[in-house]
Amino acid sequence: MTEKRLPPLTPLSPQEWENLIDDFHYGGPRRHRWVSLYSISSIPDLVLSSILKKDFPLTLKLQLFLFLEEFSDFFFTQEPPQSLDRLIDTLRAVIQVPIDGINITFALKEQFMVSTTSILISTEAFDNIHQRHIGSLVELLLAVINRPNFGLDRQTRAIACECLRELEKSYPCLLSDIAGHLWSLCQNERTHASQNYILLFTCVIYNIMDQNLNVSILNTSVPLVPFNVPQSLLGSGSNTSKDLSGLNYKELRRAMAFLLEWPQVMTPCGMVEFLAMVMPVAEALELQPSMLKVQFFGMIYSYDPLLCHVVLMMYLHFLDAFDGQEGELSRRLFLISREGQHYLVFRLLSLHWFLGFNELISKKDVDKAKSIVELRSSFYPTVFDPLALKALKLDLLTFCSVCLDKLRVKFNSGEDVGTIEVALKLFEDGLISVSAFKWLPPGSTETAVAFRTFHKFLIGPSSHSDNDPSTTRLLMDSIIFHTVQEMLVGMILDCRRLVPVIVAFVDRLLNCEKHNWLGEQLLQKFDERLLPKGSRVLGICRTMLMHHHSSRLFLRLSHLLAFTCLYFPDLEIRDNARIYLRMLICVPGKKLRDLLNLGELFLGISPSQHSSSFFSVQSPRSSQKFKTARNLSSFVHIEREAPLLVKQSWSLSLSNLGVSSSKPANLEGVRDSENPVEEVELFDNSNAQFITEAERIDQVQEPLRVMDSKVSEILSTLRKHFSCIPDFRHMPGFKVRISCNLRFESKPFNQMLGIDSPAGPLDGIDALPAIYATVLNFSSSAPYGPIPPYRIPFLLGEPPMDDNESCQDALLGLVPVENGSREEENSRAPVVIEMEPREPTPGLVNIQIETNAENGQIVQGPLHGITVGIEDMFLKPIVPFGIPEDSIPGYNLDLFSALWEACGSSSNTGRETFTLKGGKGVTAISGTQSVKLLEVPAPSLIQATERYLAPFVASVIGDPLVDIVREGGVIRDIIWKNASDASDDATSVTAPLDMGPLHLTYNDDENEGEGLSNIRKRNMGLFLILIFLPPRFHLLFQMEVCDVSTLVRIRTDHWPSLAYIDDYLEALYLV
Repeated sequence: MTEKRLPPLTPLSPQEWENLIDDFHYGGPRRHRWVSLYSISSIPDLVLSSILKKDFPLTLKLQLFLFLEEFSDFFFTQEPPQSLDRLIDTLRAVIQVPIDGINITFALKEQFMVSTTSILISTEAFDNIHQRHIGSLVELLLAVINRPNFGLDRQTRAIACECLRELEKSYPCLLSDIAGHLWSLCQNERTHASQNYILLFTCVIYNIMDQNLNVSILNTSVPLVPFNVPQSLLGSGSNTSKDLSGLNYKELRRAMAFLLEWPQVMTPCGMVEFLAMVMPVAEALELQPSMLKVQFFGMIYSYDPLLCHVVLMMYLHFLDAFDGQEGELSRRLFLISREGQHYLVFRLLSLHWFLGFNELISKKDVDKAKSIVELRSSFYPTVFDPLALKALKLDLLTFCSVCLDKLRVKFNSGEDVGTIEVALKLFEDGLISVSAFKWLPPGSTETAVAFRTFHKFLIGPSSHSDNDPSTTRLLMDSIIFHTVQEMLVGMILDCRRLVPVIVAFVDRLLNCEKHNWLGEQLLQKFDERLLPKGSRVLGICRTMLMHHHSSRLFLRLSHLLAFTCLYFPDLEIRDNARIYLRMLICVPGKKLRDLLNLGELFLGISPSQHSSSFFSVQSPRSSQKFKTARNLSSFVHIEREAPLLVKQSWSLSLSNLGVSSSKPANLEGVRDSENPVEEVELFDNSNAQFITEAERIDQVQEPLRVMDSKVSEILSTLRKHFSCIPDFRHMPGFKVRISCNLRFESKPFNQMLGIDSPAGPLDGIDALPAIYATVLNFSSSAPYGPIPPYRIPFLLGEPPMDDNESCQDALLGLVPVENGSREEENSRAPVVIEMEPREPTPGLVNIQIETNAENGQIVQGPLHGITVGIEDMFLKPIVPFGIPEDSIPGYNLDLFSALWEACGSSSNTGRETFTLKGGKGVTAISGTQSVKLLEVPAPSLIQATERYLAPFVASVIGDPLVDIVREGGVIRDIIWKNASDASDDATSVTAPLDMGPLHLTYNDDENEGEGLSNIRKRNMGLFLILIFLPPRFHLLFQMEVCDVSTLVRIRTDHWPSLAYIDDYLEALYLV
């Protein structure tokens, strides 16, 4: 709906005014709507006309005044002065209208005067437009105040005086010519408005003195009305310049004598403003400060904070006049803080005044600090003092100790034992008021107050200024510092929850450039007193583990040991705590107790109840018993978690074809980017060819190629991809991890060690053997690089077949309820074989075990190896840094397309080299391709693909196939395409979907062949699969899925892997 344009100056209803005010406050388009309907100058005219209406609500009129005042810059600075003329004319009309109590009230007149004064001051009308507006407003206000002692409008006259005072402050000496009339009005006024008359006259006197203006304040020859702006404020020129010949001291002193007779009519707020102007005038007129002291010092005994503030202001201006009365001021300020009937804010303010006042006088004269020391007994916080008041009183005690130190330095060059004892008593007795912090939460306010007091007493008189004479050494030698040290050590031992607060306290000292030595000294003290406790703690933990069930102690003991591992300063204690924690988590109760006794009883040493270290006695290596079993693999088994699809019994190994090279064959295909010799290694992983300079000259050089945009885009994608592949010659390469399980049979294991089966009350877990500190070492003849060993801290044997059911409950009960239940049995330990392949080929990992039995024998021997299949080499391609997560599927498809093109037989990228990560090595792509026909129904193929190859699918193309795969929900975050998208894509790597897969015809029957072809032609779509083969190769599948068969087109840049892919596809889809 479009807005109806209102004609200019159309009156607005009250509701429309409220909408206009809201829209102006909101700004933006809502304000622009009104500005487009009305001009800027017309809106103030509408406001003023609405104010004069009798039927307009009074509350809305007051809102309109505030609206004009708030947006005065917008309405009155962008237009000619006619708007200000209309504003002042309307004010004159309102002032002259009699009060009826309904439409015209005193409140309306007062608000109109205040708003008009504010508008003229904020728009700087005196400077920018014309002085006549100021003169007209002053004349109106003078007419209002020129009715002294009239009772009904006394509040209105007071407001008019305040408006005149604001104009006088904005334009100094504006009322200087009529100062005599103002003095006369002050003498005649007897209502409460007299304060405002006095303040107006005082402001005029102050500006005359401040501007050094020679004007008579007794002269009344200049009329009050009509008002004329003084010549000293008009323009610039010799005739209009200020008269700076000097002040009329005689008349000003008479005026000051008159003003000093009127403090009894002032309110506290008025008294603050009055003295703020009177004190500079008295100082300029060289009046005796005793005049002000006699007149105003008694206000210190009032119970108003503003009057007390006035006395302190006088003290700062006239220090010499109050000499000798510092003690009286201090006692009065402190007594105010002890008056419980006062507001807490006033009591806190009095203490702040007291502290600042005494710091000021002690800097001026150290001897005056004695009065502070004499009052020290009254500084202690009382029981019912609020915490904020306690904190300030503790600050006073701190200041008192600083004063004691200053007095000791001045009057006694040595150590004054009495003074030190007094300072220590102040510290100890003061902390009694906040002693509850020892049992309150560490985050409580009382705790913060206590440590704040620690800090203030600790640093004492030391400041952060560079010229501070006190040194850190003096602080560290003080009795206060040693007392704080002992208190903090005691709190660490007795109140563990305060440890984080103490750490924060020490950190605060360490982070201070001036006091960091204090923090370091505290840390050194903590080490001396607390480090011996670590051995005692571990001894207690060991005793508890040896005499109690570990399930009862698990939760709290594990937390204690974990905390010790992380935060205890002594490295040996941390290591021993880590050993205890590992044993507590892994080893069940009785076996844990036997293990703790093993080191002490093995050599015939009596058990120690307080040994701090698990390895308390280092037994010689010659005393250990080695047990090598040839048939160890018959009862110690390591098995893959997930069996291989293809149990590969062979692997393709290629020789160097007689070429002598010091580098291993698996490094071929990668060379440095700058080769200083004449020999060049071509990028083929099967062999290395060397071309001499003469042969290179005889070879026919290929012509330079013109690279189109498609090839350029492919090369850009490949360079980005290969730049993320690490050069394993200079940095760690990609890792391949194989998850396995280790287990051993209990009965054959005991027979090998010559241990009889336990007879007696032992059953369940206690009857099973265990092995400790097992190390599995791996080796392989395949190019898998160095394989790190794997360590298992503890493993229980498998129960015999007849005892399996009875032991199952015990195995599940090894871990307490609080720690959760284990999903795996304790008789199986997870093992991870981590390899860094140099070439993606299957192979065999040989395994050697070395472990410790319960009787101290070391068992070692070979285990059955773990077969590594080609499927273990399948990894997802790495994504370059900076690609958003939602763009990863698109990047994978682009990479598939680029690699598919590069590995094709007609590729134009054969001569291109690509830099690997690190910038030292370069490689190239030498691709090959193959085809595999799978006679398997489409549902079975889709199910197997989702189960084994889902992470490697880059895209699914074709509506029927897309619908089935999407509905399954297994394959996600890929690019889905229909047939039309695939055919329209210029960079598509797919074959047309209307052509059937590759098939052979074995007879001449055309009808039969045509029927078979029609069956094959019902294509459902394509799978595009991208697999990364470490360290730098790729395997690509394009699977054309039909109803009863699938054609797999294979491309790779590592042709030996084709030897294993055929068996893998058959095992995946046909078995």
